[in-house]
Amino acid sequence: QVQLVESGGGLVQSGESLRLSCVGSGDSFSGDIISWHRQAPGKAREWIATLWPGGATIYTPSVKGRFTLSRDDAKNTVYLQLNSLKPEDTAVYTCQKTGDDGMTWGQGTQVTVSS
Repeated sequence: QVQLVESGGGLVQSGESLRLSCVGSGDSFSGDIISWHRQAPGKAREWIATLWPGGATIYTPSVKGRFTLSRDDAKNTVYLQLNSLKPEDTAVYTCQKTGDDGMTWGQGTQVTVSS
């Protein structure tokens, strides 16, 4: 079964960028649907983006145009590029895989945006 590990989070200033990585260990997840979610302090977890195996993507309106999903199947990695970050983007970002073996979640990576 694939395990997911996120990285790339950190502390940045408003307007800056980060690139988050979601690396799958074990079997390839090239045929799976990969989503990113985030959870801000004191708030419920929020879905933000999904990437299908064929390359189609969809984003929640609050990040559309600022965040971009991509994948490198050779590295079993999905990337979430975060541009023009805002303080309200501060959250723990978690990737999630949906495939034939069900749903798998990573542990998350913290993104903090200062004003």
